[in-house]
Amino acid sequence: MNRTELARYIDQTNLKPGMTEDYISNFCKEAKANSFASVCILPNMVSCAAEILKGSNTKVCTVISFPLGMDVPNVKIKEAEEAIKMGAQEIDLVMNVSAFKSEMYEIVEEEISGVVGKCHEQDIISKLIIETPLLTEQQIIKACEISEKFYVDFVKTSTGFSAMLPRSTSIEDVKLIKKVIKPTTGLKAAGGIKTTQEALTMIEAGATRIGTSSGIEIINGLKD
Repeated sequence: MNRTELARYIDQTNLKPGMTEDYISNFCKEAKANSFASVCILPNMVSCAAEILKGSNTKVCTVISFPLGMDVPNVKIKEAEEAIKMGAQEIDLVMNVSAFKSEMYEIVEEEISGVVGKCHEQDIISKLIIETPLLTEQQIIKACEISEKFYVDFVKTSTGFSAMLPRSTSIEDVKLIKKVIKPTTGLKAAGGIKTTQEALTMIEAGATRIGTSSGIEIINGLKD
C-alpha cells in the first residue's frame, strides 16, 4: 500500500473546540492535497469545509451530538438535517450509549432511523458511533444488529474522546464488529490511532475507514 492508497482510508479529523475558520480552511486544503477520504470537523465548520472541498474527492464529514450522544432524537435529527443543508456529505452520529445500556432501545432506534433516513434521502453517508470502550462484547453485537436494521452505512467504533473513555479502540473491537456486520457495511475504526502501523493493523483487522487527527503522520510513514 502506498501513501495515496492509505490516504483514501482516512477521515482526517479535527474536532477541537475554538478552531478558527482560517485554521479549518487550511486544514481542508491540506486534506484535499493529500487525497484523504474526508475531513471530519464540527458542525459549525461544515460550510467553510464545503466551500474549500467543493468538487474534490475529499468529502465533508461532521459529527452529530458529539461527543456524549445524549441529545434527544428530535435534536439529533434536526442537527443532521441542518448539517446536510450546509454541505455535509457524511454524517457520524454518536449513539445514545446511556439509553442503549439501559435497554431503552426505542430511543436508540428512533434517533438512528431518523438520522439515517435524512442521510439517505440526500445520498449522504451515515456512520453510527457505538462507543465500544463503554460496551461489553454482547452490547457491541447488539449495537451492530440495530445498525444493520436501519441500514447504517458504517459502524464506527468510538468518538476517541479520551477524557471520558476508559480505553482506546482495540483490534478486538474491530474484529468483533467485522464478524457481525454485513460484508457491504463499512467499518470505521477511530480512537487512539496515531501511527502508520496502528492504522495498517486496523485495516488488516477489517476497518474500511480510519478516523484520526494524525493522518499526515500516518501516510508519511509510507513511501510511494
